Amino acid sequence: MRALHILWILPYLPWPTTSGGKLRQYHLLRCLAARGHRITLLVQSKVPLDAATQAQLEPLLERLVVLERRPLRSMKTMLAGLLSPAPLLASVNGYAPAFSRTLEQLLQQPWDVVQLEHSYMFEPCRGPLRKHQGGFLLSEHNVESTLAEVTYSRLPAVFRPLARLDRWRYQRWERQVVGAARKVVAMTEDDARVLAAYSSQPVAVVVNGTDTGAFSEVVADHAARRILFVGNFEYAPNIDAVEWLLNQIMPAIWAVEPQVRLCLCGYALPAQWAERWPDQRIEWLGFVPSLQPVQASSSLFLAALRDGGGSKLKVLEAMAAGLPVVATPQAVSGLDVQRGTHYQGGVDTEALVAAALQLLANAPLAHSTGEAGRDHVRAQHDWQHSADQLEAVYAGLTCA
Repeated sequence: MRALHILWILPYLPWPTTSGGKLRQYHLLRCLAARGHRITLLVQSKVPLDAATQAQLEPLLERLVVLERRPLRSMKTMLAGLLSPAPLLASVNGYAPAFSRTLEQLLQQPWDVVQLEHSYMFEPCRGPLRKHQGGFLLSEHNVESTLAEVTYSRLPAVFRPLARLDRWRYQRWERQVVGAARKVVAMTEDDARVLAAYSSQPVAVVVNGTDTGAFSEVVADHAARRILFVGNFEYAPNIDAVEWLLNQIMPAIWAVEPQVRLCLCGYALPAQWAERWPDQRIEWLGFVPSLQPVQASSSLFLAALRDGGGSKLKVLEAMAAGLPVVATPQAVSGLDVQRGTHYQGGVDTEALVAAALQLLANAPLAHSTGEAGRDHVRAQHDWQHSADQLEAVYAGLTCA
């Protein structure tokens, strides 16, 4: 494919890779830059651009443009959240005149592809993108209108009416943004089917991936008796997963295997959790820059997710490392994997506990499950495969 001139619009800096969305953005940028595409990255970020992030991103890009988002607790943000026709997530990222002006200036240049990540970033882009004759590609990571049930369920009862209003606002917003896009990309076939109802054409799928080469040398340590979970703990489904793990699943495992340890890794790990669950068998590692050493000293990965959209990068990385995975159906949603082959698990506490205990007791089964998951990810979810899919979408746009 010929090298393209791409304008890529993001509501966060894709480094450091502290969330699934950032992982996806960074690795797709890396793959596409290596193929010669000339990318300008326009970012509205809640944190300033630091030297380390700049040094990591600039070699991949023709140009990096970063504008800071106003503080979450600003009066404008709070008023917009209450009074705006846009949903809360869109209004938090919206009403940004400086960002709109910057985008309008950039759109005066010729672009082969203008790519907007997340429908909630559309508000400050709406005016400039309407004037852009080439249209824009929307990359939607989740069906946002159905994603926030766990977040809303955690709110005090007095805010529930606002939560219902915001769900309705996002459903309407989703229809508007998807309908305005020239082309829409989803992460999974299930999400694509939902979003296609709002689009004038089929929705493409660009799967989530992992850097399979980076995890190829990891070997799980069956003797470690250590269970691993990784997540971004600003994300409500991950918080719910930890609460389920520590309130129900791990006590049942410990009743049978009291020496088993649980290791929790990830960004924004709340400090108060160690006080809430003061068990010495829990390791509170928080964010680690490299997962491989932690994976290599773990026996299995347990993903007790009951909510969340898209496909789960934490699960893909565990499989890429050959860790046997215990998971709920939600944790492997969007992945073409089979329970009993690529992972073990089930829908409830009893099934997850039984699967974890079986893997801890059966080294050959743990090994075969881990290797089946690794083989699947190598074949279907390397980032180069995802970049191939995205380039195919680009080819359809540039040839039309």
